[in-house]
Amino acid sequence: MALRIMSFLEEATGTELVLPVTPASYHWRHLSAVETVRLDQTGEINLPGGIRMGDCTLSDVLLPAQLYPFCVPGARAAPYEYLYTLQTWCDKAAKLRWIVSGTPVNASVILEEVSQGERDGTNDLYLTIVMRQWVQPKAPALAVSGGAAQTGRDSQTGTASAKTYTVQSGDSLWRIAEQFYGQQNGSYYTRIAAANPQITNPNLIYPGQVLTIPALSDLPAARTASASQALADSIGTVWDPVSQSWRFVG
Repeated sequence: MALRIMSFLEEATGTELVLPVTPASYHWRHLSAVETVRLDQTGEINLPGGIRMGDCTLSDVLLPAQLYPFCVPGARAAPYEYLYTLQTWCDKAAKLRWIVSGTPVNASVILEEVSQGERDGTNDLYLTIVMRQWVQPKAPALAVSGGAAQTGRDSQTGTASAKTYTVQSGDSLWRIAEQFYGQQNGSYYTRIAAANPQITNPNLIYPGQVLTIPALSDLPAARTASASQALADSIGTVWDPVSQSWRFVG
């Protein structure tokens, strides 16, 4: 049984595609621009050059023509339905969220390539999906005195000292939960969503949204989960504070 669920979420429509078989591996590249300068008599020095966009290539993504025991719950034996959705998103450069359950991975991406092929006469499809991070361009703005919300966290109690937070480009509720409630409490993102009725899907937030961040003791219970979250919950992954990792309990 898969320990991870991978899904893509189209931000404009809220359409979510959960991969029917979780790929065996993934590698998300978090990049920084570094410029190397050579100085006479000194040699080379490296200078920071800002943030570069991340990327990931998923290989051997299986779209099954029949339901195998290792398929995620709710999977369909309809490989070309999945393929059509992915190709449509690729063709129109749809702004997507790529989500890996049980991890902080919730990246804004655009699909650059969707390659397909078959093996062994099973009619299963195997894909290679190339994705690149995207960030909404924005003009620099002058800071206005007194206009920014406080975003500190009480280090003694772990409760949020701020009552509001404005979503920035590249934010996810998981990281916002970690910012206000501590590094091991990213899973509180569903409870932040419950405290903000304007959020219909906790995996989908937009720059400029103003969120209510309650004190830890005032966080409400999570609402009904999205498709990918519900699948992740159904296969039983929990955070183990001893090993500092997610483990399977089903």
